[in-house]
Amino acid sequence: MNSYQKQNKIVFENISKYYGDTKILDDISLYINEGELVAIVGPSGCGKSTIFNIMAGLSHQSSGNFTIDGKLSYMYQKDLLLPYKSILDNVALPMIIEGQSRTKARDLVKPYFKTFELEGYENMYPHELSGGMRQRANFMRTYFSSSDIILLDEPFGALDSITKASIQDWFLKVRKKMNSTIFLITHDIDEAIHLADRIYVVSNKPAHIKEEISLYPDNFDKGDMENVAKLKAHIMDLIRS
Repeated sequence: MNSYQKQNKIVFENISKYYGDTKILDDISLYINEGELVAIVGPSGCGKSTIFNIMAGLSHQSSGNFTIDGKLSYMYQKDLLLPYKSILDNVALPMIIEGQSRTKARDLVKPYFKTFELEGYENMYPHELSGGMRQRANFMRTYFSSSDIILLDEPFGALDSITKASIQDWFLKVRKKMNSTIFLITHDIDEAIHLADRIYVVSNKPAHIKEEISLYPDNFDKGDMENVAKLKAHIMDLIRS
């Protein structure tokens, strides 16, 4: 099923945002459909995090309409796992906060450790895991906060290039087993192309949408390295212009 046949989960209609007299967002319109992974790329400091914060309910637009259909969770670059809790208890924490007993929450999340390729790490503590493994656990905890809509702000940005490539491939495998709608902020154009179904390219401040790029298989072949290189160069030109 193509994206336009699916239900909108997040919609921005002509969103603008001011901080004092400074305009940060300028007439932003975008949508994210059910089950999509949509990435946004743009210059550093352009307002991507402001878009994220409006989606997350941490900030409000100055004008325009924002609608969200579903429950969301969000994840940042830093894993924020509690160092004094095991990985199992870290992952189960959102369900405990919602009122489940610790025993019931543990029983509910345990079967998913195999799905998220964390089987055998349940009783370890964050300091015992590599950065990549901690981010897997962090994503799993985010999933249990809400699997409906997940917002990711540079989730793999702190990882070295080898670990990042590995966790991106892991993420694609795990995503196939989920039915989540995902919004990804990234500075990494290669990451956006590799992971996303669509990309929005935004300008410098005040940010506006410069282009929407579809990466669905009927529009773009991610296995064609020449086309990938051309698209990356095109996106870089958009960001620089």
